[in-house]
Amino acid sequence: MKFADALNLSRGVTAIIGSGGKTTLLLHLADELSKRGSVIVTTSTHIYPPMNMPVVEEIHAFEGCVCVGTPCENGKLTAPKQSFEELAALADYVLVEADGSKHLPLKAHLSYEPVIPRNAAQVICVVGASGLNHPIEQTVHRFERFFELTGEKVATPRAVALALDEENLADRYVINQIDANETAARELAQLLRKPSILASMQRGEMLCLY
Repeated sequence: MKFADALNLSRGVTAIIGSGGKTTLLLHLADELSKRGSVIVTTSTHIYPPMNMPVVEEIHAFEGCVCVGTPCENGKLTAPKQSFEELAALADYVLVEADGSKHLPLKAHLSYEPVIPRNAAQVICVVGASGLNHPIEQTVHRFERFFELTGEKVATPRAVALALDEENLADRYVINQIDANETAARELAQLLRKPSILASMQRGEMLCLY
């Protein structure tokens, strides 16, 4: 089964949030979906320009897969000049990286995060299993917020599930990096109230659906 099918992705705008593999999932989905129709990859926050597709500041008629964004500091792209509504009218699929995590595997969100487009048809949250069962100061971006949500100083599967359920930001979860801690990843998947998949995005492999 393809990741796009497992995540039940529909046409329109999909926002990808969380931590521990957002960009990898974004590019994997772009590759899958480009075989079905036109795809725009973009961001509402910041992203490095992908190496395997054209990168433009504005887009009109096109075929295939293209990244649209506005150049900013450190060689990154920020949100496009065109609205997400306009982009959705130009492509079959629009994939938006809508969160930042400072390269940490887990993330809690402040009131202004994530930056999900208003017209997003679905939101996918990536969770990095490598952060499970470690002190939150080491593995959670916004760990103070995580502690407010859970009262826990260790990112156990139960604490992470509680934080994700309390935030209730996503339609589905991708628990990535299962090589790091498959037992804890499976426990987390069983605790979540929304559908999830276990995956190793670096290998492009999906283990199980929950």
